[in-house]
Amino acid sequence: MSPNAPRQAPPPAAAPRGDATPSLEGKTRSLVLLALATLFTLSLWFSASAVAPRMVARWDLGVGAAAWLTMSVQIGFVAGALLSALGNLADRLPARGLLVGSALLGAAANAAIALAEPGFAATVGLRFVTGAALAGVYPPSMKLMATWTKADRGLWIGILVGALAVGSATPHLLGALAEVGAAPGVRVVLLGSSVLALAGAGVAALGVRTGPFLAAAARVRLRHAWDGLRDRPLRLANVGYFGHMWELYAMWTWLPLVVVESFASAGWSPAAARLVGFAAVAVGGLGSAVAGFVADRWGRTRTAEASLWISGFCALAAGALVARPGALAGVALLWGLAVVADSAQFSAS
Repeated sequence: MSPNAPRQAPPPAAAPRGDATPSLEGKTRSLVLLALATLFTLSLWFSASAVAPRMVARWDLGVGAAAWLTMSVQIGFVAGALLSALGNLADRLPARGLLVGSALLGAAANAAIALAEPGFAATVGLRFVTGAALAGVYPPSMKLMATWTKADRGLWIGILVGALAVGSATPHLLGALAEVGAAPGVRVVLLGSSVLALAGAGVAALGVRTGPFLAAAARVRLRHAWDGLRDRPLRLANVGYFGHMWELYAMWTWLPLVVVESFASAGWSPAAARLVGFAAVAVGGLGSAVAGFVADRWGRTRTAEASLWISGFCALAAGALVARPGALAGVALLWGLAVVADSAQFSAS
């Protein structure tokens, strides 16, 4: 589109639908419960990654096999999101119902790994199903959040992404508790994450409502994908998001395990290492919420750029500090604070 070409006027606000009300009464309560449901359910994402070394050792597999315990979730999420988009599920089905049903499916697939103790290939398949289920949790959560917000959308997207960060960190906290106690770590982490996901489904079912700004259902048109590539601002936002996500999931997957190895080499407590791994991911909740607040006032582009500079510096520094666990822990916390702070801004853009 030419910079001087006139832009089409935005469509008029849609009338309330579903369980929406014409007012913003109950907004804060519903959005807080939505964030809580997202936090609980997203604990499924890295549940197997947090105990990957133990699982790989149990099957006597190579180190590279651990990557599949995370990659299968990402691939499942992409497949689930693509099928959901092509089937227009988020518009055909009530967003809350889709969220609850997907959380229950993810909890069941994740728990099956702990209860049935299948082989490696079956575990990868169940992790794929878990990722596909999460595609029915996070995007509908974003949609529900958008039905309540306008001027403060950056802040609330930041809070929702922050909930995702804390939820993703939870398996490492469960792993730390398992290190302290005598319980087998793999089962504690997997079943603990599934129980949290069940709680998330319950919170969403009982407390989350649709807001008054629910847009009318859109028809699926494949040309919209091409239009998105042709529109320069949208294309740049998507490319930036792609690079951000590449870094984010690499950091969330591997940095906690690097910290464990660093602490072990120095003879430091494994439980402390797990707690640092948890904190390094969970602190992103604070970073995301603060960035959302700042972006609504300072601008999304500048906020995202500052976050990328800080997290990029930490990515370069972390590898050089593996032999210094104290310094690595400090960089890990700063990295965790910055690495997800731009996520909400790309989403809002």
